[in-house]
Amino acid sequence: MRTPSKQKVFVARFDELPPRIGREVVVEGHKIAVFRLSDDRIKAIGGICPHKQGPLAEGIVAGEYVFCPLHEYKVSLLDGKVQEPDDGCVPTYDTLVEENNVYVLV
Repeated sequence: MRTPSKQKVFVARFDELPPRIGREVVVEGHKIAVFRLSDDRIKAIGGICPHKQGPLAEGIVAGEYVFCPLHEYKVSLLDGKVQEPDDGCVPTYDTLVEENNVYVLV
């Protein structure tokens, strides 16, 4: 059984993404929050907080986490899990940087 190939969706030029500031993109109706970490890694997660549907791309980034701007739920940018004592999760997406172009694989 073949796994369907992922679609490569252009997000931005790498140098247009300021470190620790999110950018929201919509792919096939799904909001995705894309972040450039302080060490220049690119991470992408589902853009809606599982608590009260806050816009995660507008959250504050600290290390490998983003804090939802509505109620400060702490979400891992590595695995999408909400940190205790809260719970929940958001999807994560692979990213790719080619020739200064940033892509999300969906």
